[in-house]
Amino acid sequence: MAQKRLMQELQQLQKEKWVNIEMDDKQGLLRWKLGLWVVNPSSAWHGAYLRAEMRFPPDYPIQPPTFRFITKPIIHPNVYVDGNLCISILHKPGDDAQSGEVADERWNALHGVESVLRSVLLLLDDPEINSPANVDAGVLYRDNREEYVKRAKELVARSQKDIPAGSAMPTTADLTIGPQKPVEDDADFWNMTDEEEDFGASASDEDMDDFDDEEDEEDEKYEKDLKDQKRQQ
Repeated sequence: MAQKRLMQELQQLQKEKWVNIEMDDKQGLLRWKLGLWVVNPSSAWHGAYLRAEMRFPPDYPIQPPTFRFITKPIIHPNVYVDGNLCISILHKPGDDAQSGEVADERWNALHGVESVLRSVLLLLDDPEINSPANVDAGVLYRDNREEYVKRAKELVARSQKDIPAGSAMPTTADLTIGPQKPVEDDADFWNMTDEEEDFGASASDEDMDDFDDEEDEEDEKYEKDLKDQKRQQ
């Protein structure tokens, strides 16, 4: 079910100009590399090209994907230092008494990649600071908005170095949600055999190790860039 659903969503999103999507040859449809444009002219992040990745579980869309920014450092109350994002729409389905989140705020199978990405863009401009993932960023946003915006603009400038050749920032009109073709429900999903359900759904341990190595390389490059910047100051 995950493969069919993701293919439908991919085909729809490839028509959009505010997001670029690359597929991972090893993981196939279960891992997407993204480039998100921040088009909103009133945003502190306006003009940013934010690289990110999404990973999908074999039982997607029953369970939510994960989202992680690769562009760093994003100084934002709801973005962890490692780039992972804290947002209700990616939390597992159902009410959560501990956090106070109700099921309507959390993931359900009617959500999809596009709704997640649009929620991420909205969260950038309207952070939740009552329970921040990055406490320092939350305090900065609350107490020193001018400095917060300054750091956002610095990130915007750095992010533009990652813009793919031939790409350009779209207009605000490209963020307008037009008529959407509904994702077809797979009526045969509930009648699938175990063999059919497992087909193409999981990666080998060796592949997962490769992905972790790639993340380590990205983190090492980020730390090296920070050290170079300090030496230049």
